[in-house]
Amino acid sequence: MDSFLRNNGLSVALVVMFLLSALGMIWSGQAVHNEELREHGAPAVGVMAYLTSGDFLSALFENWESEFLQMSAYVILTAMLFQRGSAESRDPDAPHRPNDELRAATRKQMPIRSWLYSYSLGMALALLFIVSFAFHWWASLTAANEEALRHGGQVQSFGDYLLETQLWFESFQNWQSEFLSTAVLVVLSIFLRHKGSPESKPVGAANSDTGE
Repeated sequence: MDSFLRNNGLSVALVVMFLLSALGMIWSGQAVHNEELREHGAPAVGVMAYLTSGDFLSALFENWESEFLQMSAYVILTAMLFQRGSAESRDPDAPHRPNDELRAATRKQMPIRSWLYSYSLGMALALLFIVSFAFHWWASLTAANEEALRHGGQVQSFGDYLLETQLWFESFQNWQSEFLSTAVLVVLSIFLRHKGSPESKPVGAANSDTGE
């Protein structure tokens, strides 16, 4: 067990933090949702009903969507663009990394499979973004229609809601923060250090050094 935690401590810590944060989101979100229902004369809902509501699922997937967009864009852009001095960038003067190509025989025998594997991380994250956006779109529509029904309004279709500013406001308010935080990390890693972190240059490295 000690060996497992040492070798997988980063993943374990992040999963535990995710689960604790998700529980906090459910607890606080249900309280806010029920308060809104009571203000409109509707009965409060239990945990399971809240977990399947458009209100909860929309909030959940709009955040997942922005995170996967950030990570997919980051992986793909760092393969193409440079930031001199940043720990998050390849060196523009020496962009080619060792062992960054499959063997020529493998590429020749399985060209499509080799290409897919070579870019599989960026594509997987981009696919997760697309799936999360689709679920956010559906859940946000569900939440909007639930709200419309409580107030005697008109429900909307998927096509109509894709043009609804509420959907895009929910997305853009998260997207902008993700791109900002990534840009801040890229730039701050030029000048600042965190000893022991692979996201930082070594403490003794010069600001002009690029990469880890």
